[in-house]
Amino acid sequence: MTPPAVAVVEPKTPGNIGTIARAMKNFGMHDLKLVDPPEFGRDSEAYGFAGQAREDVLPNYDEVTFDHLVENYHTVGLTATTNEDARKHRRFPFETVDELADSLRDVAADTCLVFGREDNGLTNDEMARVDEVCSIPASAEYSSLNLGQAATVTLYELRELTLEETQLPDVERERADEAEIEGFYDHFGRFLDAIDHPEEKRAKTVRLARRLLGRAHPTGREIRTLRGVLRRAMYHADDE
Repeated sequence: MTPPAVAVVEPKTPGNIGTIARAMKNFGMHDLKLVDPPEFGRDSEAYGFAGQAREDVLPNYDEVTFDHLVENYHTVGLTATTNEDARKHRRFPFETVDELADSLRDVAADTCLVFGREDNGLTNDEMARVDEVCSIPASAEYSSLNLGQAATVTLYELRELTLEETQLPDVERERADEAEIEGFYDHFGRFLDAIDHPEEKRAKTVRLARRLLGRAHPTGREIRTLRGVLRRAMYHADDE
């Protein structure tokens, strides 16, 4: 899908604008919309907090109205406070951010995530006009997040819709193939024989190793290293 646009309604702090721009670049989004923003220039906190987003996301923002957002996008309003049931429908039903990716996956229209003001978020009238409502689960005693934090958490949860790859290795691609892993289990069984591990415990010990490596998803290099240790240990066991 096309990455969602991100809109901030009446932000008061330039630093939060920069933080949001940076999070957008971190997680593959680039279309920043600002509704009635404060003035900020290259020497402001907005650019200071934006990191590398100061070169593209931030300077290319669009200043729009709230009406423009609801008229041109499938809108998701972000809020800390929700209603407990459907008697007050403006903030109910709602989704949590970890559910939002599944909700947006099949939306054909352009989407915009709408964040509210630092002090009181989006108004009830604004919430009534958005298409979906989303909230971040937090402590019942203190559920309000800083605007920049709330945006960063939300954009992180949507990364599977916006990023083809990250800086982290692909575990499925890097994982040793099954033949290598099975070879290790055979080798480990011979190792237990070589060190005269109690015969009645060998099958259980191999099964334990299988469960352990099954959770670890070892790479081919890791398997080869472990087998090298086993070979050396078996060599010294034979010398004895």
